Amino acid sequence: MTDTAASLTSMTFHPQPQPGEATPWAFPAPERGALDNGLTVLRCHRPGQQVVAVEISLDAPLDAEPEGLDGVATIMARALSEGTDQHTAEEFAAELERCGATLDAAADHPGVRVSLEVPVSRLPKALGLLSEALIAPAFDESEVERLVRNRLDEIPHESANPARRAAKQLSKELFPASARVSRPRQGTEETVAAIDAAAVRAFFDAHVRPATATAVVVGDLTDVDLDKVLAETLGAWTGTAADRRPMPPFSADDTGRVVIVDRPGAVQTQLLIGRVGSDRHDRVWPAQVLGTYCLGGTLTSRLDRVLREEKGYTYGVRSFGQVLRSDGEGNGASLLAISGSVDTPNTGPALDDLWKVLRTLAADGLTDAERDVAVQNLVGVAPLKYETAASVAGTLADQVEQHLADDYQAQLYARLAETGTVEATAAVVNAFPVDRLVTVLVGDAAQIEEPVRALGIGEVTVVTG
Repeated sequence: MTDTAASLTSMTFHPQPQPGEATPWAFPAPERGALDNGLTVLRCHRPGQQVVAVEISLDAPLDAEPEGLDGVATIMARALSEGTDQHTAEEFAAELERCGATLDAAADHPGVRVSLEVPVSRLPKALGLLSEALIAPAFDESEVERLVRNRLDEIPHESANPARRAAKQLSKELFPASARVSRPRQGTEETVAAIDAAAVRAFFDAHVRPATATAVVVGDLTDVDLDKVLAETLGAWTGTAADRRPMPPFSADDTGRVVIVDRPGAVQTQLLIGRVGSDRHDRVWPAQVLGTYCLGGTLTSRLDRVLREEKGYTYGVRSFGQVLRSDGEGNGASLLAISGSVDTPNTGPALDDLWKVLRTLAADGLTDAERDVAVQNLVGVAPLKYETAASVAGTLADQVEQHLADDYQAQLYARLAETGTVEATAAVVNAFPVDRLVTVLVGDAAQIEEPVRALGIGEVTVVTG
């Protein structure tokens, strides 16, 4: 017997580990509370998540922007990290870097969102910097001017992007010009150029206060006295009490029609087909999510099977529902849309086949197999989707902005699993009726206009720009 064989025979092997029973997964439930200054706090302990995510939702919606100053919320959001009364912009950035933290802010229709990610060991310091930005931002004139110039530089690039141009046109088509939701989220060249430091300060003073804000904190909080940390940081933020702004009701025109944004020489046509639907408070939302996923949520969905796999028109077409704003009182709305791009010569045939897919869906319905795959993809992968603290915090902040219950996401997955094929079919057919869709095409009008007119899917208009 060799030495190796002898050593193996004398070794003691530990028993092979056996798999345990799988425990049911549910979206994390937050603990809700409030600070003395009125700031609402949602905390969620996630063992093992050593990078803590913080989301601050500010009740500063885009429809609160003064007339002629579209984009001021975006400039204000970007300026929050550009210096305070204690640190210059460079010093503030350096302090964040020393914490290993990232701080971002953005404005959208529901309001301004400030996002912080930081190792849990540096959470007190990073929250102190975040509080500093919310309590005493500098809004230095030179920094605001730089941000305005940067934004003005971005606009031509966005207009040149076919997908962005299509989204801009669809919003303009669906909503009346008086509604803020009809106009670009981050403003136009004319409105952004009119923004200065005084306008940014005025918007901040009018809408940013703890009483109408919510902080979401997610991560491993085992060794963190979060009450103490919050009291010493965000707890120092003061402001007058105020109710949340009432949300104006939405009105939309989804009369079936086609708008071609002319791009002479374009080798592809960007398509965006949409209408306005109800928000997440509607009981049909889970079935609509499931049906929409079956229609165009993944590479194996119906739209891709026909337009990509069978016909080779496109690299991919997707359908989705995106909440615009919601107040839980019936004034909310979502954008229901189908998006993708096709090669220019096949624009007409691709749209024809897309409409055939919608008509076939209405006539024959989804299959049980399609429904089962969609449930598995939406519900089965949810634990992976929410592995990080940032993904959990972002969803909780979405729920806050849309006035949803803290357990909404958990209930949504339960509802998705319970939704049957017939219910999902009815929801997606109602979401995308073939005669109530606004179609925006960004492409070469000289080549695509006549083939599209021949389809009879709505009056065709050509615009430039």
